[in-house]
Amino acid sequence: MMYNAGVWVKAKAGRIVAHSSFYHLSDLEYVQIREPAEEEADMTKLWGGRFTKATNKLVEEYTASISFDQQLAEEDIEGSLAHVQMLGECGVIAPEEAEQIKQGLLKIKEKVEKGEIQFSVEHEDIHMNIEKLLIDEIGPVGGKLHTGRSRNDQVATDMHLYLRKKISFLIQLLEDIQQAIIKQADAHVETILPGYTHLQRAQPISFAHHLLAYFWMFERDKGRFKDSLKRVNLSPLGAGALAGTTFPIDRRRSAELLGFDDIYPNSLDAVSDRDFILEFLSNASVLMMHISRLSEELVIWSSQEFQFIELDDAFCTGSSIMPQKKNPDVPELLRAKTGRVYGHLIGLLTVLKGLPLAYNKDMQEDKEGMLDTVATLEGALQLLAPMLETMQVNTGKMRQAVQEDYSNATDIADYLVNKGLPFREAHAIIGQVVLYAIQHKKFLLDLSLDEYQRFSPLFAEDIYETLQPKQVVSARQSEGGTGFTQVKKQLELAKAVLGGKG
Repeated sequence: MMYNAGVWVKAKAGRIVAHSSFYHLSDLEYVQIREPAEEEADMTKLWGGRFTKATNKLVEEYTASISFDQQLAEEDIEGSLAHVQMLGECGVIAPEEAEQIKQGLLKIKEKVEKGEIQFSVEHEDIHMNIEKLLIDEIGPVGGKLHTGRSRNDQVATDMHLYLRKKISFLIQLLEDIQQAIIKQADAHVETILPGYTHLQRAQPISFAHHLLAYFWMFERDKGRFKDSLKRVNLSPLGAGALAGTTFPIDRRRSAELLGFDDIYPNSLDAVSDRDFILEFLSNASVLMMHISRLSEELVIWSSQEFQFIELDDAFCTGSSIMPQKKNPDVPELLRAKTGRVYGHLIGLLTVLKGLPLAYNKDMQEDKEGMLDTVATLEGALQLLAPMLETMQVNTGKMRQAVQEDYSNATDIADYLVNKGLPFREAHAIIGQVVLYAIQHKKFLLDLSLDEYQRFSPLFAEDIYETLQPKQVVSARQSEGGTGFTQVKKQLELAKAVLGGKG
């Protein structure tokens, strides 16, 4: 039974997460919140001077961002330290006031690092929380910190600083994965497995060659992230709400103090640009796609049907009912997390698609997806490197697989071409040979020379050497191919690339 009980909110971990106009007697998670009466203005709001009523409590909860943007506390303080130093140098505030504000910010930073700060929904976001803490710490002079800037350029600055730091860390994590790939590839240059197209066995290849394909995917991911830093490392600080400021500030000085390469030349663009976040989310989506493709292969290879690899127990789980199971949960979850990252990209594109200049409250929706994507990538990359490094490779199963298929058929065609037959004719002959072998339940190495010569008199005893899996792989010596010599060259190139950029 449900009773209308005015306004109820669902409480979890000390904060409101949902609300309803009905109360379930059996649901003890719901608690009643009094509808705010028309009250006098709440002058504790740092912007409350123009208002005659307090903010509706549900509005306060719904519009506050402190539950997630508190992750930007370090960047917010970093930006404020540069801003106040610039204000002091430009004479906008007195040098002694700038120093007092600086010391206050450093004390707050220390408390944040120690986990001693309790942020408040009442103060909405990380910027207002830090400013309120500063005023409480050093008195009214703390209110001078916000001179010559707005929350609009402040939040943009925080996100630029945050992504700059996180992108650099993600690049390091990608290099850890590349090192793990190189380690496995080094050990398996001459390990042969079937290569697939359409998930059908195509041609034998070196396992190292297969792994190195992912090395180069991740190298391109690094390149995209590095290139994006050119757009990330721009300073919007000092652009104000949208039109700049009347104070004689020096935007280039604050940009220099924060290590930015340049400033936004247009104040409207500075506060409304989220392209740099979209680019990050796009790059993250491509990276997650690569992780998902690799994860899919790990799942397939570790199945009972393939048994090409075995993942370390540390990266698998069991079944609650079937004791024999060893489930590749980590690569499965990495595969699934891809959709989460894609969703954040599409979500932000949708938020921004119809926004007029400059700042709109809609843009508060830029942070949670960005923060969650960073957390998702960091978790994925930190798991993938040790999982690859500890992976056991079943070389015997791989060898058996290439001996019991028809993936060496292309080499028979090449064999006939080398004896003067046009490729298209050779292709037709080998198709007939394969069909014959399948009908007689034989593999190509099982056919006698007499059987081969039924299809062409060009076949000779050397066909059996040509069809050996090791010879099939070794023969592919075109640059970038799977031939063992070429794979070794590719490995050396990968090591050089990683060594030169590590």
